[in-house]
Amino acid sequence: MAPIRFVFGLHLHQPVGNFDHVFAQHVEDVYRPLLDRLAGRGFLPVVLHLSGPLLEWLERHEPAYLDRLGTLAADGKIEMLLAGFYEPVLASLPRPDRIEQIRWMHEAVQRRFGVDARGLWLTERVWEPELAADLADAGVRYALVDDRHFLATGFEIEQLHAPLWTESDGRRLALFPIDERLRYLIPFRPPEETAQYLRDLRGAGHRLAVLADDGEKFGGWPGTKEWVYGQGWLDRFIDIVGRRVESGEVVLSRLDHALAEVPSGGLAYLPTASYTEMESWALPPNAALRLERLRKDLGEARVAGPDGALVRGAHWRNFFVKYSESNRMHKKMQALSTLCRRKGNPVEARRAIGRAQCNDAYWHGVFGGLYLPHLRDAVWRELALAEGALRRGKGLAWEVLDFDGDGHQEIWVHSESFSAIVSPVRGAAVEEYTIFRSGINYANVLTRRREAYHDLALERAAAHAGQKEGGAASIHEIEEGIRLDARPPTDAEDRVLLLERILPRALGLEEYGWADYRSVHSWARTSFDFAVQRRRGALEIACAAGQGRERLAKLIRFGADGEMTVRYAWDPGASAPDDLFATELSLASLLAPETTPAAEPWRFTIETIAKSERGLDRTRQGESLTLRWPIRLGEAALVVRPPA
Repeated sequence: MAPIRFVFGLHLHQPVGNFDHVFAQHVEDVYRPLLDRLAGRGFLPVVLHLSGPLLEWLERHEPAYLDRLGTLAADGKIEMLLAGFYEPVLASLPRPDRIEQIRWMHEAVQRRFGVDARGLWLTERVWEPELAADLADAGVRYALVDDRHFLATGFEIEQLHAPLWTESDGRRLALFPIDERLRYLIPFRPPEETAQYLRDLRGAGHRLAVLADDGEKFGGWPGTKEWVYGQGWLDRFIDIVGRRVESGEVVLSRLDHALAEVPSGGLAYLPTASYTEMESWALPPNAALRLERLRKDLGEARVAGPDGALVRGAHWRNFFVKYSESNRMHKKMQALSTLCRRKGNPVEARRAIGRAQCNDAYWHGVFGGLYLPHLRDAVWRELALAEGALRRGKGLAWEVLDFDGDGHQEIWVHSESFSAIVSPVRGAAVEEYTIFRSGINYANVLTRRREAYHDLALERAAAHAGQKEGGAASIHEIEEGIRLDARPPTDAEDRVLLLERILPRALGLEEYGWADYRSVHSWARTSFDFAVQRRRGALEIACAAGQGRERLAKLIRFGADGEMTVRYAWDPGASAPDDLFATELSLASLLAPETTPAAEPWRFTIETIAKSERGLDRTRQGESLTLRWPIRLGEAALVVRPPA
């Protein structure tokens, strides 16, 4: 009986903007001990993808680690994989950017390790059919995707232990299905179970088994460091699987060798897809809860079987619908990428845009960093760097366009100093206010939202979720372990700068901060008429909405340096005499508006409670500053000056 080829693939990654101490801790807890064991025990070859942000950090801080990888790669004992260099979800990028990101990675791998990589790790395994042509154009010959991608289009699991081929626009690409069962066996279950599974596959006549997954689960996920190294899982795994290698039952294999030696499984056309959890996370709350309950109704055995792949959530791009903050970053990236190519693709701007395409800050699940302000800040900082370079020497200008792709017009105001987006249809609010010299988008504050896991955590608050005996917790078990005793506050409107309301005098700050109140009137979802004109060296956007007592005039004036002046006029008899006209600014970083007449300020910290691989995290997203004036005044003004 022919041996079974076993591909042991690792994806090592850290996002743009992550803290130095996180990189360093993962080197100590995961990257170095994992390589030490695999190389020291001769458990080779292995397949490895190293993300661009991690590669750049290691080059600065741990070059000896890269030297060691280079030696192993040159000897054919490590097969290096490509991806988009800054780890973007390729399907979310303009098509020229996809190819450019992959070529950056190819050049880096060739320069640092001296190998000509042709295989690709597909970030978050997000697949769209037209990717085949783009990957082929970038020099990729084969890529890794989940076996579920095939099951969702009708393949049987028995067909997926071989490379298959697809094409787009006449360009061909080989696809290796990643075995989901191996992803959940390794390293969460005792090594004997993996060895028996490989034996069963071989006994059924299969020639190939592919594992490819996050390397961080070998010591970086909660509980895995002690399990993998302290309790000896990795050493036992190498011993047990190694004996199968010595007996000739198993051959450790590179992907390129598997492509050459294992007969093709045939032709495949895959649907848009990612892994099971990602598609669930991309759903809005009500739909996510319906999917969760549908799976429970079907039962664990059926969902784990062939029918499970047909029960699907949303595609990755739905995060742009679910989270307006993600969509703003994405559409700003797209706009600047187009502008950059129009201006000859200067290197400084193009690299900054590339870094801003790093996927983590654009989505949220157990992983994904949308809820982490430092990762969103890093994206906006790179976008500010790119736009500042592209607008160097340019004066104050504006464009009226559907910036965020939702069918409504926005006003994009910019100069060589700043960039701002005003949304007339959403209360004439300022959705972005970026000062290039600080690299800060002061409107980068996450809205407090209801999430499906809030509901589920409340339902199982009294339950005790434990991990499997004899293993470490997988993604499923981490999610099952999340409990919550009280529902977090949720915002009625998206967090922006300059959101106007009339508030009752009796309202207290605590109720206001918890969003546990009703305003007398809110213009947050009101569509404003607007006119833009130049006036005395500045740009003025005159906005008006409502009739009678609900009428509000709002004049936003931008100077070339980014100074923002706002003037309001309202009906002083619009509500009870002691009520207050208020504008709220949700601030990612400190600004101190000057007000005329003097306003009564309210401040509170905006916090979210979101799940992560550790459970539930409480995270500071920014500060709410609400400026209040007596309704009887009928007018007020404020000035925001960019920090020096």
